[in-house]
Amino acid sequence: MRRKPTKPRITVREGQVDVTLKREEFLRRFRERFYDPAFDKLPDALGAVADAAWKAYDEYRKSPRTRKAGKGFADPRFDLPVEWLETRRRIHEAERRQKDRSTPSRVLLVCGSPRNDQTCPGEMSKTFRLVEAARKAIGKERGFEVDLLDLSVLTAEYGRVIYPCKACVSTAMPLCNWPCSCYPNHAIGQTQDWMNDLYPRWVAAHGVMIVTPVHWYQSPSVLKLMIDRLVCADGGNPDPTSTGGKDPLRAKQLELKGWDYPKHLAGRAFSVVVHGDAAGVENLRRILTDWLTDMELIQASAAATVGAYVGYYRPYATSHDDLDEDADLFEEVRIASLSLCEMVRQIRAGTYRPPDRKLRDPRQK
Repeated sequence: MRRKPTKPRITVREGQVDVTLKREEFLRRFRERFYDPAFDKLPDALGAVADAAWKAYDEYRKSPRTRKAGKGFADPRFDLPVEWLETRRRIHEAERRQKDRSTPSRVLLVCGSPRNDQTCPGEMSKTFRLVEAARKAIGKERGFEVDLLDLSVLTAEYGRVIYPCKACVSTAMPLCNWPCSCYPNHAIGQTQDWMNDLYPRWVAAHGVMIVTPVHWYQSPSVLKLMIDRLVCADGGNPDPTSTGGKDPLRAKQLELKGWDYPKHLAGRAFSVVVHGDAAGVENLRRILTDWLTDMELIQASAAATVGAYVGYYRPYATSHDDLDEDADLFEEVRIASLSLCEMVRQIRAGTYRPPDRKLRDPRQK
């Protein structure tokens, strides 16, 4: 006699070290932000701000400004952060523009290097030069516009930050919100999260081209931060009220009822260019291609993914000179750009037909 399958027992595992700070330690860390002697002249003002910051932390006011979710949500009376609702509005606006056939075709061109000539390196990256070549090629195509996303500003601009992913998805997919609702967290000073601006830019794009170097066999940290925070685009929950905000138990229950893993960026074309000086180019090119394909973006062509070495095992000091001499790489970047544009044209015209469009992947995330 066959036994009936038993329902899994839903549990939430806890027990990590308590991260709550005492007032003295909190204020010590807070004042480290004001190390410059110029702030020594403002003890009263700084003290008042510190006291307010401590109160926000002690009461854990993660989202101090909220409003009712309203129509279209599972719980219209649930209080949602104003900042999250604004990012959601901008995403919807970008999606309407992206689907409007009368708008220009937009390519999000990503420079994945952290090097910036206006900070410590003192010199632009080779990646930026390749990005400029791609921008020039795409700019010559009729009906196209380029949105340049230079991730090096994370190392060079004041107040520019992408916070790390907390892996809510590994608790349960519905706990991961689209767009991400983990930040900002005003209680612990995690503010000015750039992803609130980047999500609408990804949504508005018809094509995405990533140009990046290899750092220690992997993607540069600035690029990886963005990649991780885009996990919510691959199955993320657009309705935080359905899980009571960040309730892990409710999220687990919702996932086990059956989750459809919505692909929020599916159908956009992509191209990848990876360069390095000694190792890792092939691995990173495959990793980025697999990542974008998993999100159901469409590889423009074989020529749209490029991997190359510049100044192979030669001195870093002359690497730009080595790039100067590599006319073939610049041509490969140009071809990859044009291939991406052609795929965008086919997708927008409705002439591209994915061979697996009627098939369903049996292994959802």
